[in-house]
Amino acid sequence: MERPGPSEVSGSEASGPDPQLAVTMGFTGFGKKARTFDLEAMFEQTRRTAVERSRKTLEAREKEEEMNREKELRRQNEDSEPTSSGSHVVGDCSKSSSRDTSSSESEESSDSSDDELIGPPLPLKMMQEPSNHMEEDILGPLPPPLYEEVEDDDDDDGDSEEEENPVQKIPDSHEITLKHGTKTVSALGLDPSGARLVTGGYDYDVKFWDFAGMDASFKAFRSLQPCECHQIKSLQYSNTGDMILVVSGSSQAKVIDRDGFEVMECIKGDQYIVDMANTKGHTAMLHTGSWHPKIKGEFMTCSNDATVRTWEVENPRKQRSVFKPRTMQGKKVIPTTCTYSRDGNLIAAACQNGSIQIWDRNLTVHPKFHYKQAHDPGTDTSCVAFSYDGNVLASRGGDDTLKLWDIRQFNKPLFSALGLPTMFPMTDCCFSPDDKLIVTGTSVQRGCGSGKLVFFERRTFQRVYEIDITDASVVRCLWHPKLNQIMVGTGNGLAKVYYDPNKSQRGAKLCVVKTQRKAKQAETLTQDYIITPHALPMFREPRQRSTRKQLEKDRLDPLKSHKPEPPVAGPGRGGRVGTHGGTLSSYIVKNIALDKTDDSNPREAILRHAKAAEDNPYWVSPAYSKTQPKTMFAQVESDDEEAKNEPEWKKRKI
Repeated sequence: MERPGPSEVSGSEASGPDPQLAVTMGFTGFGKKARTFDLEAMFEQTRRTAVERSRKTLEAREKEEEMNREKELRRQNEDSEPTSSGSHVVGDCSKSSSRDTSSSESEESSDSSDDELIGPPLPLKMMQEPSNHMEEDILGPLPPPLYEEVEDDDDDDGDSEEEENPVQKIPDSHEITLKHGTKTVSALGLDPSGARLVTGGYDYDVKFWDFAGMDASFKAFRSLQPCECHQIKSLQYSNTGDMILVVSGSSQAKVIDRDGFEVMECIKGDQYIVDMANTKGHTAMLHTGSWHPKIKGEFMTCSNDATVRTWEVENPRKQRSVFKPRTMQGKKVIPTTCTYSRDGNLIAAACQNGSIQIWDRNLTVHPKFHYKQAHDPGTDTSCVAFSYDGNVLASRGGDDTLKLWDIRQFNKPLFSALGLPTMFPMTDCCFSPDDKLIVTGTSVQRGCGSGKLVFFERRTFQRVYEIDITDASVVRCLWHPKLNQIMVGTGNGLAKVYYDPNKSQRGAKLCVVKTQRKAKQAETLTQDYIITPHALPMFREPRQRSTRKQLEKDRLDPLKSHKPEPPVAGPGRGGRVGTHGGTLSSYIVKNIALDKTDDSNPREAILRHAKAAEDNPYWVSPAYSKTQPKTMFAQVESDDEEAKNEPEWKKRKI
């Protein structure tokens, strides 16, 4: 099948575009049809080219093999003594016949494989296999060439040695110490690329560390308090590395960007609603949170309100879904930790009654797996973590144990390790990048030893290695898969990074090689000048060369030329009140209520106004002018006058 020519592809090009239309549209190329391609013809041409190349390659390899065989035969003939000349002739004939037969077979095989071989040529050892393998259709890329048995044996031995000693992969030869503060480092987060580390603690601070920007002083480039007076419980970078989930002791989780600026804050739910599924957010203290490993912008939190909620960054006003852990009797139970599976399809939570419950992400009603006695009831399970293959779950219990579970058979733990004391509700565990080790930390009382980082082999669950960290508890641990470095948060405010110059990549290796910048002597001696904005020439007000013109302008201004009022002397003058303020109440208090006169007898002072009140009543009397009898003032009278003034009914009674 041949590629169509230009005339067949676009027939309108022969006639040409309409000139009038080209003038109207403003460019001459208007009206031409796009060139079309026949994909089947292109694929057929590619297949033929691949077959031709593979045939040539096979012929070249066969020639090389034939030459090698001839050389070997010549060496053998030279070493062995010649018996007769006839034998040489027979050998030559056999050689020629073998050449002919091999060439004919190669031609037949190449001819038969011309229509079937597609792609790169086959390796040497595959050519020596039976022809029925060659006759089958080969789809996809061919397998790599087989190496020599000796090399394979050496590689197998090396792999077996590495498998036997997973401890050799632990990067603990070097360490650096980052000073976060004086209180417990309760949260660690490292972005997917391993460039920045973020730490949070009981001192409410969140500090940012940039490995590429730090020098040997190991100082954080930013420190902030995103949740004010709440302890930081969890920090985690999103799968894209552009956002950080901050979970504190409050009921509202926050999301900040890489520079510490707030992106969103979850809404707080109504604590007076009984059914927690009807609230828009958490109503009690949070415990931890986790980002979805696949979906951007989705995360999960668990709280003391006995719920696990999923959120979306684009919708901070309401959660996406609500999971309510329950006991076997259907009662509420508080989840203490939660996490996503590696594929994001499962949600696992550990509860205060010792149970571990696993839900399908899209089914919030009943858990998919429920083991009710995973750890001792009443102890806070501080961490659950999935392995990288997604089949194994590790749980760090408050009962000083570390257990391993297979979610395909979630009826009993695979292994259990005892004697791992913990005193913090966020002591975690993690898997090594190759899924062969499990790491967790231990807690100690102050002055009673040192906290350790303990390594367990996943296959046998034996304690294979320990690292003494410091004279305080080990709270957080993080093993980054790309950097191959271990980050540890301790109870005395330190964040340590363990690495190996040969096994680790970037990370702490970038800042260790940088020398600490020393302050220059000239900079220490010089004093910084304090420059106020109005002292700069561009902000400074221009000075008046002559004061006479300025005085004339001030005289025309009514505000500046107004004569100031004299101070108040006495109770008040000119409508102004004295020192008691300018309100009406203060004026009354000053002039009426507290007006002290020289009247020594208050009765005389009142009766002094009796005649004026009787002649000209103003306050009370006008209101009772029609109903009030004539005012009678009580006076002292004699008995005769009293008898005269007695009423008639009294006299009759007598």
